[in-house]
Amino acid sequence: MSEPKPQLAGHLLVECLVAQGVTHAFGVPGESYLAVLDGFHQYRDHIRFIINRQEGGAAFMAEGVGKLTGRPGVCFVTRGPGATNASIGVHTAFQDSTPMVLFVGDVAGDQRDREAFQEVEYTSFFGPSTKGMAKRVERIDDAERIPEYVARAFATAMNGRPGPVVVVLPEDMLTRPVQARPLPRVEPVQAWADPGALRTLREMLLAARRPFVIAGGGGWTPQAAQALQRFAENWRLPVGNAFRFQDTFDNHHPLYAGDVGIGINPKLAARIREADLILALGPRLGEMTTGGYTLLKPPRPVQKLVHVHASAEELNRVYQADLAICATMNAAARSLEVLTAPPELPWAEWAEAAHADYEANLVPQALPGDIDMPAIVGVLKRHLPEDAVLTNGAGNFASWVHRFFRHHGLAKGLKTQLAPTVGSMGYGVPAGIAANLVSGRTAFTIAGDGDFLMNGQELATAAQFGGKSIIVLLNNGMYGTIRMHQEREFPGNVQGSTLANPDFAALARAYGYAGVRITRTAEFEPELLAALARETGTLIEVMLDPEVITTRGTLDGIRQAALKTKQ
Repeated sequence: MSEPKPQLAGHLLVECLVAQGVTHAFGVPGESYLAVLDGFHQYRDHIRFIINRQEGGAAFMAEGVGKLTGRPGVCFVTRGPGATNASIGVHTAFQDSTPMVLFVGDVAGDQRDREAFQEVEYTSFFGPSTKGMAKRVERIDDAERIPEYVARAFATAMNGRPGPVVVVLPEDMLTRPVQARPLPRVEPVQAWADPGALRTLREMLLAARRPFVIAGGGGWTPQAAQALQRFAENWRLPVGNAFRFQDTFDNHHPLYAGDVGIGINPKLAARIREADLILALGPRLGEMTTGGYTLLKPPRPVQKLVHVHASAEELNRVYQADLAICATMNAAARSLEVLTAPPELPWAEWAEAAHADYEANLVPQALPGDIDMPAIVGVLKRHLPEDAVLTNGAGNFASWVHRFFRHHGLAKGLKTQLAPTVGSMGYGVPAGIAANLVSGRTAFTIAGDGDFLMNGQELATAAQFGGKSIIVLLNNGMYGTIRMHQEREFPGNVQGSTLANPDFAALARAYGYAGVRITRTAEFEPELLAALARETGTLIEVMLDPEVITTRGTLDGIRQAALKTKQ
């Protein structure tokens, strides 16, 4: 058998990505990885390189693809400034448990450690010691080992708790001729629960009177979500979805109790505190899901706690669980669905009341202004396809879809929510564009005026590559979340949160999107229908009364309550 024909290492790297099933890579070009760019040209019939306008947007697109598909999203950036700009996406992927691989073009090997042009030590900047960046950082010095490093990066990104991996590419290494060939596609390893632990879990369920399931985190698939649903149905368990994993369990299901996160239904918060058994299936139980560590108090909650997580390192790290089970979500859910439930369960009314509380929370409070946001979300529910992907960044604007939109859930076959649990502004616009580019599905993004301008330049990326998203931008002339907290802590003292904004509709049109502005609720439905029918993307700017600061109250109400407290 003859040896394979040599090719440039940069070409081999792209061929390895194709072997891993990558169809789209995102990035900003740099001279440090020109050989890889030439590889994208060589394999252009198999993989598409999407050129972004800022590395943060590219990293968010890759992170969004990782969330959407369950396989690593891929991003390429150049050294120094490119890598540091992309770090926001790496941090998001870490806290959100999203598989992602960031490739960084670097200085040549013979120039290393001289503080060469844009040189950074990436293990220090991204490494596990940061406790919030990459799972692993590696540098490829031997071009013949590219297949090994790529396969390991994909395995590391997917196995255990999913997360980001950074691979550093010296510029001179990429131009060397190589004969190595790609390794086969890597699949995530499934870790199964200990049978003894499952017996203990069943005994704990049988002893409970007020059990509650919190589902979320990374690693869920449609099959796992279907198994979770069967488990919940067998045992008649109320289920809440962890913060910004609202598509884990079907929001229309009679056992659904609501989302456990920022702006939680007060009745749901009370129910979690009153539960005598919490089954946490997948989430880390971080600050947002636990209401600032108040719904479950570390290190030893009042409630009995069963914590199922794919990472042994995460279990018993913050919460000392009564039962800790290390298992991936596919394996855990399939194990749980076969646990035999007794014919009678003492918490039927508890579960029914949990769902009734969720339904009651869908009834909005009266708020001022000419824009009725719950009604607008109602229009979205009527007209968006069931497989639409909803994305958002960070800000109070996101609470409208978090509270009032109902996801059909992964059990129906598709992931429909891309939202940063890390709370990174600027995520929603690039994530929505990426979701549409890789899947062809309708992508809907809700953004704020502050949030949009973090990555609004990526509309140019969408226009260039045929991407289409529908963006609803709530313009209230402020960083609303910060202003809300200012009024609560320092009422009446406004500093650093007021915004002077551009004409967002005109800005969208300049990028190649359709852009419209509405000031009344009745104007929204025809504009949404037009956007759905349009072949290009659309931005709908919604002029929101600044007083409408949350789904439950006004800015003045928060201010007056704070002033009364301080008297």
